[in-house]
Amino acid sequence: MTIQVYTLNEQEEKALLAFLESRHYNYKSSDEHEVSDAKFLDTYNKDLEEAEAQIDSDDFISHQDVKDFFANKKRDGGGN
Repeated sequence: MTIQVYTLNEQEEKALLAFLESRHYNYKSSDEHEVSDAKFLDTYNKDLEEAEAQIDSDDFISHQDVKDFFANKKRDGGGN
């Protein structure tokens, strides 16, 4: 998964980086927004193409199936 974040100032950037490092998240930072935007869009478009291919091949879980799963889990007293 790719997430792109633009901070408003250096203080916010430092806080965000400190949080990511404290949680041991793997991340990349860049000051080159145009390059990172293009890479982000390429990845995003590939993700959409994969999702569409899964839908076309009926390889997905319906929203109703997910709702039923959690309803049954709650009814059966299932925790995590």
